[in-house]
Amino acid sequence: VNISILIVAVVIFLLVLHHNFLGLSDFLKQELSDSNPVGLQPIDFIPAVPQRLEDERNDKEISVVIAASDERLGGAIAAMNSIYSHTKSNVVFYIVTLNDTVDHLRLWLSNTALKNLRYRILDFDPRVLEGKVQVDPQKADTLKPLTFARFYLPNLVPHAEKVIYVDDDIIVQDDILELYNTPLKPGHAAAFSDDCDSTTNKVAVRGAGNQYNYIGFLDYKKETIRKLAMKANTCSFNPGVFVANLTEWKLQNITKQLERWMALNVAEELYSRTLAGSITTPPLLIVFYKQHSSIDPMWNVRHLGSSAGKRYSPQFVKAAKLLHWNGHFKPWGRTASYAEVWEKWYVPDPTGKFSLIRRHSEAYEAK
Repeated sequence: VNISILIVAVVIFLLVLHHNFLGLSDFLKQELSDSNPVGLQPIDFIPAVPQRLEDERNDKEISVVIAASDERLGGAIAAMNSIYSHTKSNVVFYIVTLNDTVDHLRLWLSNTALKNLRYRILDFDPRVLEGKVQVDPQKADTLKPLTFARFYLPNLVPHAEKVIYVDDDIIVQDDILELYNTPLKPGHAAAFSDDCDSTTNKVAVRGAGNQYNYIGFLDYKKETIRKLAMKANTCSFNPGVFVANLTEWKLQNITKQLERWMALNVAEELYSRTLAGSITTPPLLIVFYKQHSSIDPMWNVRHLGSSAGKRYSPQFVKAAKLLHWNGHFKPWGRTASYAEVWEKWYVPDPTGKFSLIRRHSEAYEAK
């Protein structure tokens, strides 16, 4: 009898213990489900965020690469501010600059409304271009090493599978996540905006014919170019804004291919002389000939810097997802069309070194 009573007591004790354990387990589950971990640096400087952005959070890192030279630093600042202010995605900026610009850039970012920006500053070593760029001794100061940063994307962002590259003379007016999600066809390492799209208007370049086909950038008198069998009237594309699949980029060794064509140009002068200064586009045109996908043309509405006049209607400029002031007339330098749109996103330089009074300076060259 005593043994029976003891067994019953043990069973009752085990049942009570099991019940309490289940209650504790349910409590812990409830606690975990109530927790809502947020990113380490939540974005909180977003004026008038559309409701769809509130409903479509994306924690995946979006890597955006932008070059920032000291004389154009205000452009990069405005570009980053416009991107940052139109998205709730986890955007991280990879800012490529030269060593003498780093302190100025850090000060500008840390002492303004952009202090919550997520970024990494990358120092670009111009020595990587030795033997690959032909330098005119009389125009040595016109060489802009940072324009070649886009050739080295896997080195700049080694962990990323996909990145967006943007020039510093752009303003974004929509969620950069849409551009990031541009589909790339199998085997394509990048997506560009073709120059024959409906928004480009086919800009004529004085003495050069048209700036929207391959003959405007490559010298078809050279045998090396003719052997490539690339049609001269093929639409060119604009490399100032593009999406890159870095996995495919590395598989195809795109950087080495670009360097090869840079070195060949030094030896044979393969680029067209009619588009002076355009030395970054030709190797890209060769390497990506009929081997690139396309981005929505509204994500690179360009040529705003081709003249001081307004080539687009205010309604169209407002609807554009990305505005690009490629050309000589920069919104921070000489008088440019729709400079007031750019100025809305400009953050004043706390050091005072970069001033919009320099509107008529000749120091700003076109990309």
